[in-house]
Formats: sequence, C-alpha cells, structure tokens
Amino acid sequence: MVLAALLLICAIPQVDDAAKVVNDSPAVAADSAAKDASAPAALPSAPAPKIKADPEPIVPNAAALPFQPLKPAFTRPRETPRQRKMWYGLMAAGHAGAAFDAWSTRRAISGGYGQESNPLLRPFANSNAIYAATQVSPAFMDFLGKRMMVSQNRWVRRLWWVPQAAGAGMSFAAGAHNIGVMH
Repeated sequence: MVLAALLLICAIPQVDDAAKVVNDSPAVAADSAAKDASAPAALPSAPAPKIKADPEPIVPNAAALPFQPLKPAFTRPRETPRQRKMWYGLMAAGHAGAAFDAWSTRRAISGGYGQESNPLLRPFANSNAIYAATQVSPAFMDFLGKRMMVSQNRWVRRLWWVPQAAGAGMSFAAGAHNIGVMH
C-alpha cells in the first residue's frame, strides 16, 4: 500500500515546476539561440509563441460570484424564553415528585405497610439509594422534553411538555398512594 502511494505521488507532475517550464520556455529558447548564434552550427530560430508566456491573472468580478444566501436554507427550530421557563418549571416539578415518591416509598416500606412493586427500584428500596435511583426517570423525561421542543416535526414541538408533565404526575400520584397506604 505504501509502495502504491509512492508510485502514485511520483507519477503526478509537480505543478510549480511545470509552470516554470511553460513560462520560461520562450525566454530560455531566445537565450540559448543568442548563445548558439556564435557557434558554428546554429540551430534554426523558434517561431514566436501565439500566446503570451506571462498571462495576466484572472480576477473574478464581484457580479460573477455565485449567489450567497443571506439566511441558511435549513434552520433548526429554537426554544423561546417562555418555553425555557416552562421547561425548568416542569423539570423542578418532576424531580420534586420523584423525591416525594422516594420518601413516601421508603417510609411505607420501613413501616411494614408494603413493598416496592417496581422491579428496577426494588434493590434500592431499603436504602437511601432510592432517592438517587428515582431521579433517573425525571432526568430522561427532561432530556426527551428538550429534544421534542426543538424537533423538526410541528406536532412533536407542540407536545414537548407531555413527557415531563406525565412523569411528574405519576410521581406525585405514587407518592400520594404511598401516604394513603400508611394512613
């Protein structure tokens, strides 16, 4: 593979050397003709080139440049300040509901009134780790709500608040159920 790359690089002509040869060829030919004129066997003079050897650089006209759009054709929807405030409020409600659910679950289990019915939270039910474990679901709902808020689909953008509100509602309902079981 390295050998193939070397062969490919060596086969490509060097651009700057080729330009020097093309640009200097009439001057070199004229100089060599003048030096060889004094020699006994003179070469015939070369015909005059039809193209100038030193062409003028082409400067693009500003009117000839391609059209540059003022605004990108594709923009991702952004959140508004009102949506951001609502998102933070729902985030606080969701995490507070999860903490209330964890507290009431821990209190109900330690009082002998029941057991944790969620198999994913059951290993954490008898320790303070339940407070951290119950925060996973609201964190995912916050992420999902934020992604929905800036979605390309209009109907998804209109329903961005549903995951957070549903998660907070379920957490508060579970906490209220746990308190009801204890009393």
